[in-house]
Amino acid sequence: NAVLRNILRTLNNIHYPSAEEDPVKYLSTVYSHPAWMVKRWVSRYGFSETEKLLIANNKKPELTLRVNRLKTDVPTMIAYLEQHQVPYTKSPYLEYFIKVQHLADISQSEAFRQGLFTVQDESAGLPCLLLSPQPGERIIDLCAAPGGKTTFIGELLKNTGEIIAIDKYESKLNLIRENCERLGIRNVKYVVDDGSKYQGPIADRVLVDAPCSGLGVLSKKPDIKWKRELEDINDLNVLQMELLENAARLVKPGGVIVYSTCTIEPEENMQLVKTFLERHSGFTIEDPKKHVAPELTTVDGYIESFPHRHGMDGSFAIRLIRTV
Repeated sequence: NAVLRNILRTLNNIHYPSAEEDPVKYLSTVYSHPAWMVKRWVSRYGFSETEKLLIANNKKPELTLRVNRLKTDVPTMIAYLEQHQVPYTKSPYLEYFIKVQHLADISQSEAFRQGLFTVQDESAGLPCLLLSPQPGERIIDLCAAPGGKTTFIGELLKNTGEIIAIDKYESKLNLIRENCERLGIRNVKYVVDDGSKYQGPIADRVLVDAPCSGLGVLSKKPDIKWKRELEDINDLNVLQMELLENAARLVKPGGVIVYSTCTIEPEENMQLVKTFLERHSGFTIEDPKKHVAPELTTVDGYIESFPHRHGMDGSFAIRLIRTV
């Protein structure tokens, strides 16, 4: 406390690095991000764009609700928020996602207990829309925990077909099961297994929401930036490729793989997918524009979101079709 009080008394005397002489050190110091991370982003996006990204990472995150259309609809949910005087804005990208500034004791609210909504960032909903599951299909979610995407797929399937939710830990699957019960989702099969080694019946569609560096969600998990090192990205690439390779074995001809992450690092995203496609000529990228808002898509055929541009977590998703 004494140290902090002293800082407050001497704020005007603090000297920061010069933005002109050392832009990386300046951004790293002023916005409290590791220098190695800032250096990569300045090289990729430039000084001004990186500064906007860092500012967004340091903001208090909003809470985003996904309306559960198995039990209610958007107008009813909005009426509930207005009744309880909760400020909100509708997502400009996903019609049944609503941002709220606060919702005290959310897990204790009657609407939550009844399963009228779940908490999910817009960026996490995008891979499910890109997957575009159709009623009656078999869907594999290779990395199911914490379950937000599993439940969204269940909602999109309208409780038809089958979702095979895979995770290495039974405790995490139990949490997904609890959420499914609350939301009224009944078409999920829970499998304790390693998604990179799982063997089972082939599926119409496979979601690979891969473990990643998490550098797109720093506003929600600020500790990540101090726990990650550059080497972690390369280490994660091995597991990410193993998961994608296994998805290729599990999807039927004509089927769909969606690969997604919550990071903005190219090595974990498009660079990895390009390497996969070089090894697998029987897969091709499909244009995402008919599934998601065009503003979130790139000319190379994938989805990319940024906190400072889109008001949601940083993320990546791509839709691959098995042609043979």
